[in-house]
Amino acid sequence: MILAPACATKPSDLPQAPVLICPRVVEYSDEVLSRAADEVEALPENSVLVVLLSDYGVTRARARVCHEGETQ
Repeated sequence: MILAPACATKPSDLPQAPVLICPRVVEYSDEVLSRAADEVEALPENSVLVVLLSDYGVTRARARVCHEGETQ
C-alpha cells in the first residue's frame, strides 16, 4: 500500500490553533426583563416556549464565559 502523503516534496504546514469567535451578548434593560418575566408567567402551563427560553439562557451564559476568556 502506498500512502500519498509519503510522496510529498515539501513538509506540510503546521496546523494553526482554531480561532474562537464569541457571540455577542445582547444586554436588556430592567424594564424589558421585567416585561419578559411577566409574559413568561402568563404562558400556558407546559409551554414549550419556557424550554426554548431556558436553552437561550444557557447559550447566553456560555457566551459570557467566552467573553471572559478574551480579557485573560
